[in-house]
Amino acid sequence: MQSKAIPLTRSEGLPRRARAVLLALGLGLALALGQAQGAFARGAPESFADLADQISPSVVNITTSAVVAGPTGGGPMVPEGSPFEDFFRDFMDRNNPGDRGPRRSEALGSGFVISEDGYIVTNEHVIRDADEIEVEFFSGERLPATVIGKDTNTDIAVLKVESDEPLPFVQFGDSDLMRVGDWVVAMGNPLGQGFSVSAGIVSARNRALSGTYDDYIQTDAAINRGNSGGPLFNMDGQVIGVNTAILSPNGGSIGIGFSMASNVVTKVVDQLKEFGETRRGWLGVRIQDVTPDVAEAMGLAEAAGALVTDVPDGPAKDAGILAGDVITTFAGQPVADTRDLTRRVADAPVGEAVPVVILREGQTQTIDVTLGRREEAEAAEAGTSPEATPEEPANAEILGLTLGPVTQELRDQMGLPADAEGLVVTAVDVASEAYAKGLREGDIVTEAGQQPVARIADLETQIEAARDGGRKSILLLVRRGGDPRFVALGIE
Repeated sequence: MQSKAIPLTRSEGLPRRARAVLLALGLGLALALGQAQGAFARGAPESFADLADQISPSVVNITTSAVVAGPTGGGPMVPEGSPFEDFFRDFMDRNNPGDRGPRRSEALGSGFVISEDGYIVTNEHVIRDADEIEVEFFSGERLPATVIGKDTNTDIAVLKVESDEPLPFVQFGDSDLMRVGDWVVAMGNPLGQGFSVSAGIVSARNRALSGTYDDYIQTDAAINRGNSGGPLFNMDGQVIGVNTAILSPNGGSIGIGFSMASNVVTKVVDQLKEFGETRRGWLGVRIQDVTPDVAEAMGLAEAAGALVTDVPDGPAKDAGILAGDVITTFAGQPVADTRDLTRRVADAPVGEAVPVVILREGQTQTIDVTLGRREEAEAAEAGTSPEATPEEPANAEILGLTLGPVTQELRDQMGLPADAEGLVVTAVDVASEAYAKGLREGDIVTEAGQQPVARIADLETQIEAARDGGRKSILLLVRRGGDPRFVALGIE
C-alpha cells in the first residue's frame, strides 16, 4: 500500500515551522511504512494456475522397463507406488505360487526438459538398470529416451529425446537466492497418477542426507513416490531443485520433502552433457571437522576449517600439505567445515592450480595445489605399505587408555594391518573421557600433539610438552581400520 499525502497537503495554512515539522513527520511515517512492508514476506498468490500453465509443458512423466526376477503372467500391471500395488502383488502370489520366472517390470518417475533440442533431467535412481526409457509429455506425446550420463553421488541423470519440433523447456534458477518461507511449486507424476501440481514453502536450506555432495532444499510441498526427478519451481517458473526424497514413516508425504539444490544440479548436468560423466576435483586429503575441543588442543582461535588427518599419495602431498594442517581457505573462499571443503574441491576444475591457505603450528601458509580427478583417484589401487615399527614390549595406562607399542604378536592377536605403527589400545576405561569420545580396543594412536609416537615415552613427552605450554588437552591422531581421526583428550 502507498502512504497517503492528505496530512501534508492540509498543512499549507500553518506557519512555516509547523509545516516543516509535519512534513518531517509525514516523511518519517512513509519511510517507516515502507520498511515495514519490506520486512513482511510476500503474500500467497490468489492462484497458481498461470504458473502451472507456463511450466506444465516442460514437465514429463518417465516410464522405465527392465527384466527382473519374479512372477510372470498376464495379471494387471499397476504403477510402482500405486495404492493398489500391494493388493495385486498378494493376489498374484496366491494364484500363481509356482510361477516365479523372469518378468518385465515397469517403474515410473518424473523429469523436466532443459533445452528445446530434447535434453531432460531426472533422478539417477529413476532410470537405474532400465532397458527401455519412454518419456510422456504434457501433450500426450511419447518418445523413447537415451541416457546421456548419470551421477549416483547426486542422484542426477540426463536423458535425450529426438523430436521433429522444438520442445518447450524451463531454465534453472539460483537456489542460493531461496529463503526459508519462500513459495515453491512441485510438479511430477505422484503414485502413477499423471501430471500433478502441489505448492508449499521452503522449510529449510542446506539439508544433508547421506551423500558427500548433498545440498537439499526441504519443502512441505506434497512429494510422493513417482515425483522423483521432477522439478521444484520458484514463483518465476525457474527450477531451483530436483525432487529426490521424502522423510516419511508410512511411505506417503507428511510434508518433509527434499529437492537437490539447482546450484549443485547445474554443475553435474553441464558435465554429463559435455563428457557423459562427472569430473570432480580431488585434493587428496582425509579430513575432519574442527570441534571446539580440537580447536582448544591446537590453540586455534575458532572451531572452523577442515583438519587434515592423513595425506596419501596425491596432489596435496605433492604440494606439501601435511597431516595436522587446518585448511582455512580454498580458492579464495573461507572453509567452514569438511562438507564445505568437499563441495568446493569437487566444483573446482581438474588439472588447475588452486591456492589453499593452511594453518600450521600457529602460522598461515598459502600452498598452490594442482587438483587431480576424484573419479580416477577412487578407482586407483591403494599405495604400498610402509615397513613395520620395531617391537617394544612396554605397556602403560595413560589418559584412560592401556597402550603398548605395536608388535607382530599384537598384529596377529588383534587382527591389525601389517603396516600398523604407533601405540595400540589394548583396553579402555569405560569411565574415561577417551571411552566417551569413542576410543576402543584395537585403535592405534599414531600421533600426539601432532608429533609421531612409537613408544610410551614419546606419548609421555608430548603430554608434558602440552602441559608446559598451558594446554588443557592434547590432540591424538587415532586410526581404526586404516581410517584416521583426531581426538582431543584432557590432560589436567
